[in-house]
Amino acid sequence: EAVDPTVFRLAIFVLAIFVGYYVVWSVTPALHTPLMAVTNAISSVIIVGALLAVAAHAPAGELTRNVLISKGAGAVAAGFAAVNIFGGFLVTQRMLAMYKKKDRAK
Repeated sequence: EAVDPTVFRLAIFVLAIFVGYYVVWSVTPALHTPLMAVTNAISSVIIVGALLAVAAHAPAGELTRNVLISKGAGAVAAGFAAVNIFGGFLVTQRMLAMYKKKDRAK
């Protein structure tokens, strides 16, 4: 008997969550800033894809259920990616501030 493709994809998704969790938490603090920069770059690509999904249209110009789902999912993805980019810049700024020399009062 074959495994249902939905169950197979869900299993891959759950495994990816566990792998991602252990990879992220095993990174040394010195690598966080470069990794945040890469994460911001990936999120910018996600924004482009999300905007393309939001701009989807039906061939005859009619709003079908699939087009509405595509537009909604694109809007949600654009929102999440925007939060990720903004948060990434905040974390990167904070990490870089840790390496600045502090002024000493005389």
